[in-house]
Amino acid sequence: MGTSSNRSGPRVGQRADRSRLVTRRDIELFTAISGDRNPLHYDEDFAAATRFGGVVVQGGVTTAVLNAVVAEDLPGPGSVFLQLDLRFLAPVRPGDVITGSVEVTAARPDKPITTLGVRVTRDDGVVAVDGTAVCWTARPEHAGEGAQAEGSGRSASGSPSLSTSGITGPRRSSASTIR
Repeated sequence: MGTSSNRSGPRVGQRADRSRLVTRRDIELFTAISGDRNPLHYDEDFAAATRFGGVVVQGGVTTAVLNAVVAEDLPGPGSVFLQLDLRFLAPVRPGDVITGSVEVTAARPDKPITTLGVRVTRDDGVVAVDGTAVCWTARPEHAGEGAQAEGSGRSASGSPSLSTSGITGPRRSSASTIR
């Protein structure tokens, strides 16, 4: 990993993980935002008659723990996915504790772009999801470099700016570690 003159970013080999209990409420909440009403997620009899042998949570619920690791831990606040390549290897069920893990495999010295190995593991040690991710991490501009022209809604350079004042997210409620 290299660093630019203005930032110090993630280093190759750096790791982070975060764990959480998956519940039936997660299925309901994901359905509310996605519209995914697949009977595999709700109908015990239907799901039992499939190769899954029971209700499974949506893939988006399973991989959401990766969003949390990336945004909160590594690369950290301001990070978004540019690309995800995921393989779903095993089902996750309500009641499972899952751990999302990321490891930095490459970091660009000239831009805030990081490549990660990503994995979601169930509490029984089975890997449910495995893949790679490319992330971009927004860094706040230094005072004076892009300071917003007062009241204009534009930066000093004249480009549009986005105000996030008053926007807050939930605080961490799951276990996480960075190594």
